[in-house]
Formats: sequence, C-alpha cells, structure tokens
Amino acid sequence: MPKKVHSYGHCLRRVQLAALTLIVALSLVAPAALARTLHLVALGDSLTAGFGLPPGQGFPEALEKTLRAKGYDVEIANAGVSGDTAADGLARYDWGVPEGTDALIVELGANDMLRGLDPAAAKAALAAILTRAKAAHIATLLTGMRAAPNMGADYRSRFDAIYPDLAKQYGVTLYPFFLDGIAADPRFNQKDGLHPTREGVEKIVANILPAVEALLNGLKG
Repeated sequence: MPKKVHSYGHCLRRVQLAALTLIVALSLVAPAALARTLHLVALGDSLTAGFGLPPGQGFPEALEKTLRAKGYDVEIANAGVSGDTAADGLARYDWGVPEGTDALIVELGANDMLRGLDPAAAKAALAAILTRAKAAHIATLLTGMRAAPNMGADYRSRFDAIYPDLAKQYGVTLYPFFLDGIAADPRFNQKDGLHPTREGVEKIVANILPAVEALLNGLKG
C-alpha cells in the first residue's frame, strides 16, 4: 500500500498545537517556580513580644497565622523585647532584622512615652531605624503610638506627631495607632491595663491586616 502523505498545513497545525501545549504547561509551572516565602520582622517592645501571653500567642504569631489562612506564604519573626525603648530597638537592629528580610513592622515608642522621655530622642531613634531599612530596601510599616492623657497637652502634641512626621519624611506606610480599638478597654487588656489579652491581640491583627496586606502585595508587584 502507498504511504500516507501528510500535507504541509497538517504538519504546521501539529507543530502549533505542540507549542501551545508547552506554553500552557510553562504558565502553570512558572508561578510555583518563582514563589517563595516572604520574611517579615516585627521589631517592637512588649506589645510585640507578647508580654503576659502563652508562647506563640503574641502579635507576630497571630498575624502570621491569619495571613497564612488567607493564602500568603509568610514567616514573621518576633523581634519584640519587653521594656525596650526606641533607642533599644535601634541598638539591636542589626541582629533583629537580618539580611534577607523582605518587610519590617516597627512597633516602638510606648516605653519612651510611659517613662516621659524626650519625644525628640524617640523620633531620632525611629528615624535611624527607618534609614537603615530604606538603605536595605526593606518595605516598612510604621505603627504609631499615642501619649497617655496624663502626660500633658504639650508632651502629647510632640509625641503624637512623631509617627506621621516620620512616615511622610521616609515615605513609609503608617498605621496610626497600634492599640486602636483596644486602648483602655478592659475587655481587651490584661489586669495591668497596658498589655492586650489574646482577644486584644486578635483585634489588633484584624485592624492592622489591611495595611499589612497592602505591604505584602506591594512586594509582589
């Protein structure tokens, strides 16, 4: 019997089909090959460290759990140390924020305020932290703190201005008040009235989540 002869058009269609199949296969594999875990660091004081809470129930851990449940591949290091001032946070920046950090959440200043320290000193320390993060191309979310009413109007004015001023100066995202919605509310605070309970931490995470997601989505862009 004579051999069956395929037309040029038939062969061309087969080649095109094979190429299309390869493109589809690569499009499915490429995202997985490019995906990687994003490394965040929460640099802060006792509010970050999880003072008074069982291990693993602090703000960084709760935030990581929530983000992972939403599909984000993230790891958040808890670089919170109880009692730290902004200057203390700056002093341990180099080992607290290691090379390879993709994003940074800065939560410092509450102890400066509680001790009545000069707001200018806290601002200078936070500025130095933001300068280092910017030099390392680390996306940063600055969380603000507010002075207690008993600190007096002048102190409150100077202290509260630290965070919006720095956010504008360094072009970083500002979450205006870390304790928004839980400050002075006994339903969400431990007996000392200063540190959040587990429920308080969950409320903080729920409130700050949109800002953190925006930070992460910016890294993907």
